[in-house]
Amino acid sequence: QVQLVESGGGLVQPGGSLRLSCAASGSIFSINAMGWYRQAPGKERELVATITSGGRTNYLDSVKGRFTISRENAKNTVYLQMNSLKPEDTAVYYCHCRTTWNVYWGQGTQVTVSS
Repeated sequence: QVQLVESGGGLVQPGGSLRLSCAASGSIFSINAMGWYRQAPGKERELVATITSGGRTNYLDSVKGRFTISRENAKNTVYLQMNSLKPEDTAVYYCHCRTTWNVYWGQGTQVTVSS
């Protein structure tokens, strides 16, 4: 089993920045990839960014150039640095972890971008 604990959400003005953190514990050796999904009210959940165990990254087109995903292996933590935030980025952001056989989710953290 893998447990995920998220932090870093909040309310920011357009153009501002936030950094989300997700700390993983448990069967860390089985993790193939980690990333972030988001879900806005009335919309489907979408993949924002992912990073594989080999370090390969992938991003949703609308966040490319603004968001950066990274890992700190010594702390078993993945980060999402979000810059130049837009109101359209408002959503609940969920940490995602993929193992060989299962998918795990964090509890979600609210990101609100508004004046």
